[in-house]
Amino acid sequence: MYQHSRTDGKLHIDFIVLDMVCLQLAFILAYFIRYKTLVLPYNDTEYFTLAVVLALGLFLLSLLINSYNMIFKRNLTAEIISVGIQSLTLLAFTSVYLFALHRSLVYSRLIVYYTVAIYAVLDIVCRTVLKTLIVRKGLLNAKKTRSLLVVSNTSEDAAEILREIKNDPAGQLRITGVILTEGNTEKEVEGTPVVADISELSDYICREWVDEVLLFFPKNGMLPENVVEECAEMGVTVHNVINLRNVDRNKQFIEQIGNRTVLTTAFNYIAPYQATIKRAADIAGGIVGSIITIIIGIVIGPIIFISSPGPILFKQVRVGKNGKTFKILKFRSMYPDAEERKKEYMAQNRIGDGLMFKLDFDPRIIGNRILPDGTKKTGIGEFIRKTSLDEFPQFFNVLKGDMSLVGTRPPTLDEWEKYQYHHRARLAIKPGITGLWQVSGRSEITDFEEVVRLDTEYICNFRLSLDMKILFKTIMVLFQRKGAM
Repeated sequence: MYQHSRTDGKLHIDFIVLDMVCLQLAFILAYFIRYKTLVLPYNDTEYFTLAVVLALGLFLLSLLINSYNMIFKRNLTAEIISVGIQSLTLLAFTSVYLFALHRSLVYSRLIVYYTVAIYAVLDIVCRTVLKTLIVRKGLLNAKKTRSLLVVSNTSEDAAEILREIKNDPAGQLRITGVILTEGNTEKEVEGTPVVADISELSDYICREWVDEVLLFFPKNGMLPENVVEECAEMGVTVHNVINLRNVDRNKQFIEQIGNRTVLTTAFNYIAPYQATIKRAADIAGGIVGSIITIIIGIVIGPIIFISSPGPILFKQVRVGKNGKTFKILKFRSMYPDAEERKKEYMAQNRIGDGLMFKLDFDPRIIGNRILPDGTKKTGIGEFIRKTSLDEFPQFFNVLKGDMSLVGTRPPTLDEWEKYQYHHRARLAIKPGITGLWQVSGRSEITDFEEVVRLDTEYICNFRLSLDMKILFKTIMVLFQRKGAM
């Protein structure tokens, strides 16, 4: 899913930290000026509380009034206005706090006024210095997306826009490959490799790790038929400098890339604050889940080893966001040779197209066997799977950043090889421990197209409240022990 940052409206942790430091320095200086003492104000409980209120107010107000919007494109005058608005808003916030809690007689109001005034001057100077250093060091072009530049006509067109993007101080894209129209023989443009021609575009995107595609067709260049539709079908974000035909289910919005205005098409977009909250929830949940995983491992680890000697944890290569592979972790619920024996039971797969694998009774699971009288006996492996205990080590994947608490099920490599374009849309976001399809039937759903529909529905309708709803439903499903996958 595309992380939308309209006009450079991202969170800017660096400037938030800078503002906080400037505010506290201003608070200390204001205290020194008012009381003519070299004692730190934090030694006084009341003023320590005031320092916390000022910091919290600055952080919340910075997000609410979007203080960092277009910060690298502002001149000094615009920066003075921005900091001035932020400072006055902070003063108003602090005044309301003092009045509402009847604390105005406890603190010196001059300290509040001095703090805001000193902060405004100090922050303007520090922001200007930091922006200059970041631009000179070229640290803005560090966005970790792999973007393709697609152009028509000649390589000169590609060279022109590559130079514009590289010289853009906001550095929104990192171009890692160029695709030229048929007939071009260049191997690279402006140091960027030519990875394919236009006829191979869709297949290249489907099989390689590509986050975004920039379509650039100047000089009345005609957009090749179905390129946008195929990219959208795969869940790949598309930027275009010309008008796009509307694509069902996708959201479109205008952005600025370099000196070009582009129309961006994506399944959905996630605002910077939403991405921050989602990742923070992943980290918090990952820490708690990892602790629980260790406790569970202490209990069931020896049982797994006694029942089936071998490693306690099962590692398998899965395909994650935009085709990036990672090793998923699970408590081993199957015999060590389960993957080798998978072909033996492919004919019994409940999901006939091979895009997922599920048996009604899997003999590869530890303890599962069919007795001479036809009775099916289960063991520890089936218990682990039915209670979803095998999934808990994935909290380590969440902490690492390969997965999220809520997302889509990551396919295996052999499943991914069978994907069609619209299946690829499931990889537009990080895979999750749970997701919409898991709480909508889990193993009862045997139609892979229904799985894809539910996953894309989640991506198209993403919101933080939906994640909370899915997490709550997951807990309910686990307690009911229904449909473990």
